[in-house]
Amino acid sequence: MAAAHLPASPLMIRATDDRRAELVLTGDIGAHALRPLEERLAAPQLSETDEWVVDMSGATHLDLACAYALLRAATRWPATAVTIRGARRAVHRTLHQAGFDAVAVMED
Repeated sequence: MAAAHLPASPLMIRATDDRRAELVLTGDIGAHALRPLEERLAAPQLSETDEWVVDMSGATHLDLACAYALLRAATRWPATAVTIRGARRAVHRTLHQAGFDAVAVMED
């Protein structure tokens, strides 16, 4: 699958094969990014994968509403394994507040 990116979205989806998708979040993911983030998380290729690897090393801030949007998308397909990589301390804290650590593996 080809990489897809919408300029207004802080999320790029890069499918590495039919079973695994890499999601890359960058920048300040504030309330202004909620709608574009939700639109990208509804991408058909995400429902077709067994695993998501979410690279958050480039995310400087994550709004709680955006964390919940990510959580909703990750739990939409319960068989999908989710790994969060590279989240900064503040972003990790927001993911924890949203309950993300209950459904995903959190790696440094």
